[in-house]
Amino acid sequence: MSQELPILKKGSFYFIKDSKTDLIMEDKTKRGLTVRERSIDEKLNVEAEKGMIHDMDGIGHWVPIRWYFPKNLYNLNEVLVHAEAMEKKYKDLRELTCPDD
Repeated sequence: MSQELPILKKGSFYFIKDSKTDLIMEDKTKRGLTVRERSIDEKLNVEAEKGMIHDMDGIGHWVPIRWYFPKNLYNLNEVLVHAEAMEKKYKDLRELTCPDD
């Protein structure tokens, strides 16, 4: 569904897409991960589609794939704050793990 929606902003690690009722922030690093549930994200307090990833010990962890920010409560600049924070987190992680790239 969200693949056909217009992209308002994009970064190296995110898209912000426009739907009729929501601004949808999508984590590009989670592309291909199967959506297993849709529930409130504890950190951002908006509805999110989540998938399951497993760590090296085989323990499963719920991770958000995309977040739905209602347009009647959030504007693009407010969503961009969260998107840019995610962008910084992933860039810092990439620098830590791959300093020569």
